[in-house]
Amino acid sequence: MTGGATVPQAVPRAPVFRGLLGGQRPRVVGGLRGDPWLVAAVAALLGLGIVMVFNVSYFYGQERLGDSMYFFRRHLLAVALGTGACFITSRLSSEAYRRAAYPLLAASVVALAHVLVPGIGVLRGGARRWLHLGPLSLQPSEAAKVALVLYLARSLSKKGERVHQFPVGVVPHCLVVGLVAGLLLLEPDFGTAALAAGLLFVMLFAGGVRARHLAVPVLVALPLVGYEITKAGYRVKRLLAFLNPGLDPHGIGFQLTQSFIAFGSGRLWGVGLGESRQKMFYLPEAHTDFIFSVVGEELGLVGALLVLGLFGVIAARGLRTALRHSDPFASLAAFGVTLSLVLQALVNAGVVLGCLPTKGIPLPFLSYGGSAMIAALAQVGVLIALAREAG
Repeated sequence: MTGGATVPQAVPRAPVFRGLLGGQRPRVVGGLRGDPWLVAAVAALLGLGIVMVFNVSYFYGQERLGDSMYFFRRHLLAVALGTGACFITSRLSSEAYRRAAYPLLAASVVALAHVLVPGIGVLRGGARRWLHLGPLSLQPSEAAKVALVLYLARSLSKKGERVHQFPVGVVPHCLVVGLVAGLLLLEPDFGTAALAAGLLFVMLFAGGVRARHLAVPVLVALPLVGYEITKAGYRVKRLLAFLNPGLDPHGIGFQLTQSFIAFGSGRLWGVGLGESRQKMFYLPEAHTDFIFSVVGEELGLVGALLVLGLFGVIAARGLRTALRHSDPFASLAAFGVTLSLVLQALVNAGVVLGCLPTKGIPLPFLSYGGSAMIAALAQVGVLIALAREAG
């Protein structure tokens, strides 16, 4: 149009909700595209885990339960449920996680308390750690790890500069985590309690608590840790087996000795996928806590380093999100979730390699286990959501 005033064009307005949500605009949230490198690393670990669980549990399920596919089917179910949890958590905002932090912590404490009630908590192998939910047995301790991360992230970010004060930055967080750790020790689950303490220490440091203030809870915790180790005879035996696996190679040191044999047999390139001998009832719990030993045997040092490298990718992408996010809560939450996943992997690898005393910590994304798999994938969804916000 020439020779006259330009007629302004109507700009289409963004759609708004009506009724109870009147005036609010809907937000479009993407799927899993927040961090393709993170998704690729987790997918690779999941794929290897599916192959290894089938490979390792086939004969075990046939011998113990008369069903060679029993553990494999349940593992696939856990992966499917975990993928659904990942998709859901990846679509939530950091503000949703901020609001959910305290309620999720309260629910986790209640669930951990219910586990200890006879008739409600499921007793297996002398430990009461499970709750029945239909066909599934869930471990509230897995949800508690996520709840602690979100609680610490919200509390530390809310306090701001006041975390430099010992009564504000250290005491309340130690009391809350101490309560959760105490419930875990009553199950007993020393490994997860120690992991919770590790998460507390590192997140307090990352949240701005003074280093000299962190020395106080450490000094208080040391005698308590010593008491917990010595009061249970089996923990003392595990510690002795860690210090000298050859002291009782057919008893308490049997599992660690067989793990050494598995890694030694694998050498550089491994004996070949499916060719493990240690999985043939030599290595106890080969499909759960010691699946990394079979990876080392069948895929060798190269395969073991590949697995650790994939966790390195997860660590790098999670820390990248933590550093790039402008919101203090979201930054601490990304750091805590990343720390939780990677710390579990390092502890598991340290145990099977004889660098740490034996603990019941599964290898995320690879080990058989329903609750652990669902919780790990849900945490990946949190990282994806926060990475999308960070850009």
